[in-house]
Amino acid sequence: MQLIFEQIRTGGDRNFAYLLGDRDAGRGVVIDPSYTPNVVCQRATDQGLTVTHVVNTHGHPDHTEGNETAVAITGAPVAAHPDLLGGVGHPLADGDTLAVGAFGLRCFHAPGHCPDHLVLYEPSARLLITGDLLFVGKVGGTKTEEDARVEWESLQHVLDVVPDDATVWPGHDYGARPSSTIALERLSNPFLCCRSVDEFLDLRTEWRDYKRRLGLR
Repeated sequence: MQLIFEQIRTGGDRNFAYLLGDRDAGRGVVIDPSYTPNVVCQRATDQGLTVTHVVNTHGHPDHTEGNETAVAITGAPVAAHPDLLGGVGHPLADGDTLAVGAFGLRCFHAPGHCPDHLVLYEPSARLLITGDLLFVGKVGGTKTEEDARVEWESLQHVLDVVPDDATVWPGHDYGARPSSTIALERLSNPFLCCRSVDEFLDLRTEWRDYKRRLGLR
């Protein structure tokens, strides 16, 4: 088996889509096709892959915008959390694994930023596709304190299971680099350096001033 993995810029608010596949099996999935589903699906064709699923990390429009076109091009069902608006052909729950040829995407339900949010983990290559839960150097936005508390729990849920050498592939290019590792984020991401949910909430409150002081984007 030979892994295919591509990070694809799709426009919008610095959105990323992903292509993951098994070259030997000729099977793959597109993840968050967003604003340029034609480009993402063409990459699958160029790599000789039949797309078996159009996967969404969560239901925000900037990630699902391309679903209808991607489904029309590939004939593949949408795979996502069952609460995703717009219809799910292949529901994914916490702990499920979506087969991609000989590879598998393990699903973590990770609400907070969005109630239907999933994080996807491919263990053989240690690829962690984090959507809008975890970015390079920051975390996803939340609307309320309760949402932020839920996001904290989701982060702990993922961090307790995923190894430090896993690579982090976010839904947007919001950080100093387009990808990272769990080990690097544990050391450098201020939100992952918080020792308690209260520290996490305090940092969210003062985040604008924090970014300004350090010259962060």
